[in-house]
Amino acid sequence: MTAPSTSTTSSTQIQLAARPVGWPTAADFRTVHVDLPDLAPGEIRVANEFVSVDPYMRGRMNDVKSYSPPYALDETMSGGAVGRVVASAADGFAVGDVVVHQYGWRDLVQAPAEGFRVVPELPGVPLSAYLGVLGMTALTAYVGLLDIAGMQPGDTVFVSGAAGAVGSMVGQIARLKGAGRVVGSAGTPEKVALLTSKYGFDAAFNYKDGDIAGQLALAAPDGIDVYFDNVGGEHLEAALGAFKDGGRAALCGAISNYNTTEASAGPRNMSNIVTRGLTLKGFTVGNYLQHFGAFSAEMSGWLTSGAVVFDETVVDGIDNAVEAFLGLMRGENTGKMVVRTVA
Repeated sequence: MTAPSTSTTSSTQIQLAARPVGWPTAADFRTVHVDLPDLAPGEIRVANEFVSVDPYMRGRMNDVKSYSPPYALDETMSGGAVGRVVASAADGFAVGDVVVHQYGWRDLVQAPAEGFRVVPELPGVPLSAYLGVLGMTALTAYVGLLDIAGMQPGDTVFVSGAAGAVGSMVGQIARLKGAGRVVGSAGTPEKVALLTSKYGFDAAFNYKDGDIAGQLALAAPDGIDVYFDNVGGEHLEAALGAFKDGGRAALCGAISNYNTTEASAGPRNMSNIVTRGLTLKGFTVGNYLQHFGAFSAEMSGWLTSGAVVFDETVVDGIDNAVEAFLGLMRGENTGKMVVRTVA
């Protein structure tokens, strides 16, 4: 524990100003500057180095019942962040410690110490990795593929949104766990090339070229055993058509529907679930945190050995967090989208 700060410090924070209708815009957010008081006993102050923007945040902007409460208007956007302790009035936290937390879109955060977790600095690994490959993003991939979908060695695995933060991890974990064939979809020629050249996918296609079902049939002519769904919509319908008997799907996200104002039509081939004995299960990673220890040990080994690689799209400046989020919604990221709070 270090001596508490006695100076007033300002924190730049991004708040939700209005609930988006359809696609979010910059007008749905506001930037505020909040003076932080002196540290109270048990509190720490952290200078964030990176904050996370994630697809799930779009759902929390709607005032609807879901697995997590909606964001409140006029309050700072919460979410993953990693930074360094700059002042401490709490035992177990020293100035310079690297911590992760969920206080989100702000450059400076002050709160009770129990809301933070100290993490080690790994040689050659950026701190932003704790928001992606060493954090909830990759845990989502790990749990969804291995626990929810129950991937087995030899399985053919199809991943939608495969060049994103979660999808790129799913493909690599599938390969490391002995998948027979790994197929991914992405939205640009560059991302499609990346899937096979860097992430180890056996085949990939551009869903914007149309006929997703036809492209999937060419990439996986013998059908698929596992589908990891980040997209929903036409991708889910294509997967239902490509499944072998007993196929399993982990339903992680449906980004194709996040910004629609009308209910979208469901897959036209839902009867395949019955006739082929398929299992489709939705999940959110917060219900599977008991797997974090096993995941962390395995992923740290893969990462340090070079068995897993990752990309990040980094946007500089906390003032640009909104633009980073909007870019994520437009699919402008490769790998994890993060905001570096200081250039």
